[in-house]
Amino acid sequence: MALIGALLATLAAGLFTGAAVYITFVEHPARVSCGFALAVTEFGPSYKRGAVMQAALALVGASAGIGRWAAGGGLGWLVSSVVLGAVVPFTLFVILPTNHCLLDPSLDKASPEAEALLARWGRLHAVRSALSFMAFASFLILLVKGRP
Repeated sequence: MALIGALLATLAAGLFTGAAVYITFVEHPARVSCGFALAVTEFGPSYKRGAVMQAALALVGASAGIGRWAAGGGLGWLVSSVVLGAVVPFTLFVILPTNHCLLDPSLDKASPEAEALLARWGRLHAVRSALSFMAFASFLILLVKGRP
């Protein structure tokens, strides 16, 4: 059962990381390269679809990792799980205000404000990518070292 928790945590962290890295390095830059008005327009549907998937993956991965730690896993499982789980409050308290501004119907989508919000969002999302990558790499190392 401990191995299943370790594998589930690693799988969820890997899927989250892959999605986050793709968004940071591919989707968001492509979105912005189409012009700010189109980027803001596309942001809403993309955000709404991605939020559900990424929140679920972060919570499943962190919970499974904490479960692995509670079942006798080493401290690495707890620390890595907390790092992965940290993307949730980071998103809610740091990124969400920017999301709300980008989704505000009164925002002039072609304005310098929209450009600044998109740039800020990209930087903040890169933090999510980095946190999830650290957790995923740690989970992989724990598995390879035989500490599932």
